[in-house]
Amino acid sequence: MESGEEMQGAVGLRCSWDITPAASTQAKWVRLNVGGTVFLTTRQTLCREQKSFLCRLCQGEELQSDRDETGAYLIDRDPTYFGPILNFLRHGKLVLDKDMAEEGVLEEAEFYNIGPLIRIIRDRLEEKDYTVAQV
Repeated sequence: MESGEEMQGAVGLRCSWDITPAASTQAKWVRLNVGGTVFLTTRQTLCREQKSFLCRLCQGEELQSDRDETGAYLIDRDPTYFGPILNFLRHGKLVLDKDMAEEGVLEEAEFYNIGPLIRIIRDRLEEKDYTVAQV
């Protein structure tokens, strides 16, 4: 990838960043330490939603985050609810374990500013409320 080139994400959102060709292999991977759990993903995945905290973090935009001893970005959030956030960015679908509260994922989606995911969860919660009201 050339410096400044744009990537087209699977969900149709664009992300651009400067990566020199020599550093592209190493620089495309990002380590995140979320509440003590380390996640490994790519910049392309984190930048599926350009305005998100995660995209801005890996681009170095006005966000300064501490790093752990391995160089992973430290994020003081619940790692339990980060998995669905990351998987949504990877493939554009919300997948939850049966015991996971949608409200918890919504809280994290709002923190990370993942707009499409916020809308999906709010719609699901409204649908549940409507169904309960009908019964």
